[in-house]
Amino acid sequence: MGSEVIVVPIIFFSTGAVLIAYFYLRYRERSTIIERGLSTEQMMALYSKKRDPLAMLKIGIVTFFFGLGLGGGLLLKELTGYEEWVPFLLFTMTGLGFVASFFISKKYKE
Repeated sequence: MGSEVIVVPIIFFSTGAVLIAYFYLRYRERSTIIERGLSTEQMMALYSKKRDPLAMLKIGIVTFFFGLGLGGGLLLKELTGYEEWVPFLLFTMTGLGFVASFFISKKYKE
């Protein structure tokens, strides 16, 4: 029963701290823009988001390799009885997924 007494205030205060930090930093950013005297076009260019057109491809490749690592790790765990295969193959295959997505996105950008 004692842990509920501690968890609720921690969640409440951490949520409040995140919201206060968000609004404070947003205020500071806008006041800096006003101090610099940027025009409307410059402000719009500053706030416009530059999206990566290959983001979904990268996420898909990493997710695919994560699934391969999970499946392979569970398969090897069942075959050998060692539970260490699951985290090993998860991290290894996810890392390979990040490397593969980097090189594939580099190829598509050229």
